[in-house]
Amino acid sequence: MEIPKQERSGILAGGNWVVDRVKILDRYPEPEHLADILSESIQLGGACNLLTDLALLKAPFPLAGVGLVGEDADGDRILSHCKKLSIDATGIRRITGLQTSSTDVMTEKDTGRRTFFHSRGANARLDAMHFDLENSKVRIFHLCYLMLLDRLDQFLPDGRSRAHDLLARAKALGFRTSADAVSSGDKRLASVIRSALPAVDILFLNEYEAEVATGIALHGEPPGSEAFRKALESLIALGVQEWAVIHFPMGACALSAGGEWLGQGSVRIPKEDIQGTVGAGDAFAAGVLYGLHEGLAMEISLDMGLCAAAACLTRPGSSGGILTMAECRKLGARFGYRGFSGAAPAKSEKSL
Repeated sequence: MEIPKQERSGILAGGNWVVDRVKILDRYPEPEHLADILSESIQLGGACNLLTDLALLKAPFPLAGVGLVGEDADGDRILSHCKKLSIDATGIRRITGLQTSSTDVMTEKDTGRRTFFHSRGANARLDAMHFDLENSKVRIFHLCYLMLLDRLDQFLPDGRSRAHDLLARAKALGFRTSADAVSSGDKRLASVIRSALPAVDILFLNEYEAEVATGIALHGEPPGSEAFRKALESLIALGVQEWAVIHFPMGACALSAGGEWLGQGSVRIPKEDIQGTVGAGDAFAAGVLYGLHEGLAMEISLDMGLCAAAACLTRPGSSGGILTMAECRKLGARFGYRGFSGAAPAKSEKSL
């Protein structure tokens, strides 16, 4: 039964639930060479990242998750973490015989570049039947990540992906839908992303994913350039219902289905304060969805996302640097923003 949108509140994040083992390296070695591990930490990733960030940002609405974990210590860690942050974990099921998904994240200290070694584990079994959307009253359903959901990335005989049908089902029930992808060298990346778009209200992609999905070269293009505008226009033409958003180290830009074109530079966090980039994309999405959930304009929501991402950079883990939203936005006021060249307008003062 469809629940009226005005009666809905909260964000439901479904998809990958991952334990990240983050290692900071002095350098990334060539094959058969040695690198020193400078520090190690265990973080939680995937859908847990976004929900954790929202909890730490002090989002004033319910948070809930859907996914699969193993009957192991990592599964215990995820469920205990959700309980601690008051994230509704009733939609997270334990599966026998498979380990909880995990990723070894190798990060170069000086450049922040990351390399991921992923074990899909229980996530590989996640399918549409695990999403009890009919009994959820949240406002936004966020699916992460396209190209890392083995069964939902599969295509049905009619040419649509299972992820598309899941998102379409959510829309039919009255949810506002959003989705994120993972950067993958898999040749199916473009087709998997494109298939989902007609059922996505708010799409988050980085510049690599947007380039692959649209076929428009973005590498080396300045933020706000005509290439980014054309890529966003292509994503809207492919079916995105409300906003297509591309984020990158220098900032973010967005285009609405109605043609509103926005861009903003990222916060100028001093290089010496940057301890890692793991989770910055999820922090950005969390900040944007926080703003949109609260009915704020995309211009303000982009600023919220970029400030949350900036806070994330100050710690090596995926969520350790996240502050309250008010404190995150103070980072923008303190350090300022990078310039944003091209057609997209810079953030206006009224959004502060």
